[in-house]
Amino acid sequence: MSDHDSPKENASEKNSAELEAAADDLLAKAAAAADGEEGQTEAEDTRTEEEKIADAMAALAAENAELKDRVLRGAAELENLRRRSEREKADAAKFGASKFAQSVLSVADNLRRAIDAVPDDRKDGSDDVVKSIVEGIEMVERSLLTAFEQNGIVPVNPAPGEKFNANLHEALFEVPGTGQPAGAIVQVVDIGYMIGDRLLRAARVGVAKAGEEGNPGAKVDTTA
Repeated sequence: MSDHDSPKENASEKNSAELEAAADDLLAKAAAAADGEEGQTEAEDTRTEEEKIADAMAALAAENAELKDRVLRGAAELENLRRRSEREKADAAKFGASKFAQSVLSVADNLRRAIDAVPDDRKDGSDDVVKSIVEGIEMVERSLLTAFEQNGIVPVNPAPGEKFNANLHEALFEVPGTGQPAGAIVQVVDIGYMIGDRLLRAARVGVAKAGEEGNPGAKVDTTA
């Protein structure tokens, strides 16, 4: 080849260089695009992993809250059971003598009737036999009432003139012409008894009758 190339050869070499440069530029752009896509994929993968961790932590927190709620409910149920058991135990101790007491109330009634049946002059008179019998009956009555008291059983023994209370008293009859207000208690037939705040038996009483002269007022209400 001569020192002086032809114009065609120079043009060809120039075109080849331009094509090679264009090809290099395209390759560079393709490589950059590939790097960008790879970086985006890695970022997406990173976000996905973070989301998975966040979801797992949220699920664990929810499960922990549910378990805590179950524990608290179980503790509350156990506490309620303990309190109910203690209350039932206290009630059993408090009212355990109720049935037995009800069965012996008639014994206390009969002892009192036996004492009241003896005239006062015979109780304190010269008849030592009668006096001894009365004293023996009174001793038994006191012992029985002491046993009642030790078991929380107290008498309901209204005084004459006390207002009738249907929650504590049972009116057996009305007494006219007493001069007492209508419904006032004028006679106690049988003493009543309570255990704690529970009524074992109402006191059986007679009350002043309404509508009599010197005894004004409506008919006594004997309902609770």
